[in-house]
Amino acid sequence: MNIGGEQVTAGVMAFAAIGICISLFFEFINGFHDTANAVATVIYTHSLPPTAAVIWSGIWNFIGVLLSSGTVAYSVVAILPPTLVLNVSSGTGAAALFALLLGAVAWNFGTWYFGMPCSSSHSLIGSMLGVSLVYTLIDAKRGGGIHWDQAGQVFLSLLISPIVGFVAAALILLALRRFVKTPGLFEPANPEKSPPRWVRGLLVITCTGVSFAHGSNDGQKGMGLLMLVLIVALPSSLALNSDIKPDELQRLTTELDHGLQYLGAKERGKQPPRKEDAKTKLTEYNAPKGEFNDEVFPALITELKDLRSNLTGKSSIEQIPLHDRPAQRQSAFLAQQTLKKLVKQKQIGEKDLDALEDGLKKAVEYIPIWVKAAVALSLGVGTMIGWRRIVTTVAERIGKTHLAYAQGASAELTTMGTIFLADNFGLPVSTTHVLTSGIAGTMAANQSGLQKSTLRNIILAWVLTLPVCFFLGATLFAGMLYLFFNILGWK
Repeated sequence: MNIGGEQVTAGVMAFAAIGICISLFFEFINGFHDTANAVATVIYTHSLPPTAAVIWSGIWNFIGVLLSSGTVAYSVVAILPPTLVLNVSSGTGAAALFALLLGAVAWNFGTWYFGMPCSSSHSLIGSMLGVSLVYTLIDAKRGGGIHWDQAGQVFLSLLISPIVGFVAAALILLALRRFVKTPGLFEPANPEKSPPRWVRGLLVITCTGVSFAHGSNDGQKGMGLLMLVLIVALPSSLALNSDIKPDELQRLTTELDHGLQYLGAKERGKQPPRKEDAKTKLTEYNAPKGEFNDEVFPALITELKDLRSNLTGKSSIEQIPLHDRPAQRQSAFLAQQTLKKLVKQKQIGEKDLDALEDGLKKAVEYIPIWVKAAVALSLGVGTMIGWRRIVTTVAERIGKTHLAYAQGASAELTTMGTIFLADNFGLPVSTTHVLTSGIAGTMAANQSGLQKSTLRNIILAWVLTLPVCFFLGATLFAGMLYLFFNILGWK
């Protein structure tokens, strides 16, 4: 089959179709699992009817995904070993993608079924780490290994955000009690009637903000993986960002010249290696335990020269022949990762080649608008389905009294602010964790009391998510490798 000038076999098309469906199903589950938190307050306080609330939230999730930057998408993908990302179109890469997506989907669906708020972020990252461990065992010499530094940043954001949610929501509620002298705001919502208009307006605004923020952050987690699935099917057409404008491509060419001149003064007289040897040396350097040596700069020069020669006389990515693009993606990816690591290890200054790194990053880390639209639609539709189980847990089973208007507003303001802050730093956070912790914080501040049995179950689900998904990812990856190579004969 010919797609965009690229020949695609029936087997690869079948993989891509299944992989795309699983990726979008992950976002669909994410919608009705996580976004139920956003609509819990407006539904339970009768600020909006359930149907209107979930449709409204779904629309704003959709908008949030469409307007997202894509930074979070690739910060999650960076947890995977570099050679796995580099060779994602191989049978091993395809097996890894299937395994990590299926592991996350299985746990997410199970916790939703039992009405337990659980983090889709934790599910996905746990599954990715399990896949990374198995990949390390089979490919340790070529850059395998878990990027614990990248994983550590993600873990830190996921660990700190619930604490922020608990404390900040409690403080907001205490401030409201001090300055807003309306006792009814702090009493459990009346199931027989809606709150005053200004309270309804506030709760609708906070629901809108949380839905938009959820889309802008959580929606990105499936984007990067969906792009990897698509690159398996169309490794040439999607290898490089075709939307790079002519002036941006010219700027990249200029920065490549500057980078070659800068690195030429640092190569310490060593002869640049051949192209394949350069890839091997940079792959080894970018492994989690890779150390700097005298061969890194010459190898990087080789990769940058190859990129520069392929851009000579070209005003767009489309002018690079299809069969050359996968190799150029590999060169750009390795060069960008190497520059980032050189800065981290203080082998070059933070600002010395930052423009070159940004240009290379834009060439390989991109999300087409139609991918955003597909993810946005899945997340938005998911929001409108299956929300009831989580809403009941959040509104009725965390505190000993049911949710009050001020508590809902405080928790959602905190959630919205925390997610927007995380977006600015390109970090994934859990909407579930932040909002659930926020409601628990308001219950404590309001002296409403907490239901220990529910909190115990929620915390147990949080604690189990990473190890269970780690196990699922590792086990499924081993099984997929056997299926792909021994049964299907994928090379």
